[in-house]
Amino acid sequence: MAVPSAVPEPAPRYRGRFAPSPTGPLHFGSLVAAVGSYLDARTQGGEWLLRMEDVDRPRNVPGAAEQIVNTLEAYGFAWDGPVLWQSERDAAYEAALDALRRAGLAYPCACSRKEIADSARRPAVDGGLAYPGTCREGLPPGRPERAWRLRVDGSDTAFVDRLQGRLAQSLERDVGDFVLRRADGLFAYQLAVVVDDAAQGITDIVRGADLLASTPRQIWLQQCLGYPTPRYAHLPVAANAAGEKLSKQTLAPALAADCAAGELVRALCFLGQAVPAELARARPADVWAWGLEHWSFAAIPRQRSISLPA
Repeated sequence: MAVPSAVPEPAPRYRGRFAPSPTGPLHFGSLVAAVGSYLDARTQGGEWLLRMEDVDRPRNVPGAAEQIVNTLEAYGFAWDGPVLWQSERDAAYEAALDALRRAGLAYPCACSRKEIADSARRPAVDGGLAYPGTCREGLPPGRPERAWRLRVDGSDTAFVDRLQGRLAQSLERDVGDFVLRRADGLFAYQLAVVVDDAAQGITDIVRGADLLASTPRQIWLQQCLGYPTPRYAHLPVAANAAGEKLSKQTLAPALAADCAAGELVRALCFLGQAVPAELARARPADVWAWGLEHWSFAAIPRQRSISLPA
């Protein structure tokens, strides 16, 4: 099933990453993911890389990427190597798509959103609609291609998450053949993130549980491209009092640079760490020193979402 692929240089024992999208400033939910991935990497003697996932250009907010970098610096994060920008990597994504085309694993699709909505048999796991396979055997006569999709099969794609346990998903039933390049010509998140994780030699991915449903698609794509599959750990997502994930859409406030120590302590407590209360009044460097000495992965709550008090 896999296509021949370039083998990345050997990675260290642990190489993690934090990959925000510049659709707005960092908020508390972003901080939880950053703190969890950072301490998991550093306490295992690993590297921690920063990637700006700005492949979806229409959603990027001008100045947001620079604001994210400045906030991370103000909060005392230090990453290894330069920031990787997805917007500069179209050639790598095109090469991966080309390899999938040549192997017969990717095919053109002419369907519009409305056509998919009219013909889809079931909802997808991520809230969309499972693609019914309309163009799987070729484009309808007289219809030009709009997007490119990856073929899936009826087997379960399973993995063991370090926090959430074993999860399995039937891509054919729950997602359908999924998009690699969109109708607007932009590469899809699933392709970009898989290509970048392989190129950077990422061994461990620690991120929010809101991305759990995407993981089987990424693992399938890794297998198709002949890439190694990293270990995954999906942290509980911070939600508001109504149970909604903190985000730009739910009006989550931006992190303030002058509250770094207090917010870091709050994130550590959210992740189940027994942080002394007085650290909230210390310097960020003191919070990090405590975290590096006392970090306990076993203490992280094994749940997908935690609502914050109103």
